[in-house]
Amino acid sequence: MRLLSWNVNGIRAVHKRGDLDWLWTSDADIVCLQETKLQEADIPDDLKNLDGWTSFWSSGQKKGYSGVVTFVRDHVPSSEVAKGLGDDQFDQDGRIQITDHDAFILLNIYFPNGGRGPEHVAHKMAFYAKFHEVVNGFRDDGRDVVVCGDVNTAHHPIDTARPEVDVNYSGHLPEERAFLDAFVDDGWIDTFRTEHPAREGAFTWWSYQTDGRPDNIGMRIDYFFVNDALGELVEDAWTSPQVMGSDHCPVGLELAIDFDDDEEQEDDAW
Repeated sequence: MRLLSWNVNGIRAVHKRGDLDWLWTSDADIVCLQETKLQEADIPDDLKNLDGWTSFWSSGQKKGYSGVVTFVRDHVPSSEVAKGLGDDQFDQDGRIQITDHDAFILLNIYFPNGGRGPEHVAHKMAFYAKFHEVVNGFRDDGRDVVVCGDVNTAHHPIDTARPEVDVNYSGHLPEERAFLDAFVDDGWIDTFRTEHPAREGAFTWWSYQTDGRPDNIGMRIDYFFVNDALGELVEDAWTSPQVMGSDHCPVGLELAIDFDDDEEQEDDAW
């Protein structure tokens, strides 16, 4: 079972350029995209009815803003659980898509950015708290859980190219990092950092404004988290900085779970 997550920063432009095409021929079983910036009424037919895939879309009320989508290969069990966290103050932007895949619950989330001022940091921290409550609820009900998306915070100094500078700005503030400390201490596993504890320069976002990508001046703000029990099934976690098309790169997760039971899929060489 292989999962990919990518903030595409506008799905229509990325799709038009052909920068999504590799996803559909990759070995991914589930693809989660964030910041689609697309209303459901405007979804291109070839994405909405992609052969071999089922898609679950969540769009915000504001046009051209936020939005997420989860694509699932047809051989993987899937059903929609919710398009939000159950709180209107967080659910109007289309930031959340929650799906059930029998072996686990999957939350595909585009977390808020606090960079526009203290009130936005406060909203981001409230979102974090509600999110933590919701994922703990699934875990307390006995479900395994996968969380992926753009968390908009670089957790440790190793996760940003300029920790001494970024600690003064949203994305690496002490209170934002403290939330991730508490989240991990509560039994949630940052799969990439667990698999690669000392890897430096493994960033997933680079500012267009400062053209940080050529010199790898970036931050690791895109994650896959799993609950402690599911962590035993993690086989690999990675970043894919070679993939262009957005100011973010994809991140991936491989779990020792096999839904590939039907005869048609047995010959697939992933």
